Amino acid sequence: MGTWATGPFDNDTAADFADALDDAKPEEREALIRGVLTRTVDASGYLTEAEEAVAAAALIAAQCPGGEPVDTSYGPETLMPAFPSDLRPLADEALARVVGDESGLASNWVDPRDGRQWRATLNRLRAVLAPPPPTIPLFDIEP
Repeated sequence: MGTWATGPFDNDTAADFADALDDAKPEEREALIRGVLTRTVDASGYLTEAEEAVAAAALIAAQCPGGEPVDTSYGPETLMPAFPSDLRPLADEALARVVGDESGLASNWVDPRDGRQWRATLNRLRAVLAPPPPTIPLFDIEP
């Protein structure tokens, strides 16, 4: 079927990744997530696991403040472990690689509106994964 919508799990590859997570032992799921993100960040040339990286990032973002739950019939059915905080910047970096790869997923959209919606989804995920640092109020100090 290929790709049927713009969400993180709305394609065959990401749905297969969700199935692999469901089939894995609970203690192996974090390693699967970390592996796909690391390979995407470290890849040179074509990003062969871009769709899986987007799905993995969505699962991590779902556990962050402001994150949206992965609520799709194509996502994992089993409960994901609590992911360590060091996966957040890795997921953000992987998404930056995916959205910036003009010869990969970013260029595959036939309808430009779908491409914009897909990019907006990735931008929302990135905003949750790497929120801006809190501002520190400055106080006037009397001499």
